Amino acid sequence: MFTMNKNRQQGMSQAVQMHRENLRKNVQRRLEVARSRGDEALIRQLEVEASYIG
Repeated sequence: MFTMNKNRQQGMSQAVQMHRENLRKNVQRRLEVARSRGDEALIRQLEVEASYIG
């Protein structure tokens, strides 16, 4: 039982890490587009979003 719970916790932890990494990559892509367009307001907003994600 303990091993099953431990494996489940590890799986959840990996899923959380993967989700955070996907969010980070998404914000980075959006930042690149905003910078290429010169959209300063969106750049500031995305930089704040990126700081929340870590």
